[in-house]
Amino acid sequence: MVTAIVHVKAEVDRITEVAQMIAGIDGVSEVYSITGEYDLLAMVRVPAYEQVAEVIPGRVNKVPGVLHTETHIAFRTYSKHDLDAAFSIGLNEGD
Repeated sequence: MVTAIVHVKAEVDRITEVAQMIAGIDGVSEVYSITGEYDLLAMVRVPAYEQVAEVIPGRVNKVPGVLHTETHIAFRTYSKHDLDAAFSIGLNEGD
């Protein structure tokens, strides 16, 4: 799984609309409204590196109201959610 963190600068009067449109794109797992230089942060999770190009420049950057994006690719993921998922592989509910 490839994870990309995408900072998004959006037209101020369209931030909510832009966030909702980005959140609806396949491969985007979450969108956060943030403080600082950028307005939104989108988490992109796709199975293969090649799909990053399909999602970010191919779809996110084309959302009306997106002015600029900056993308960071994660080398590794360290999160409780991912660790819990890894240890639950093969377990059924109630086991």
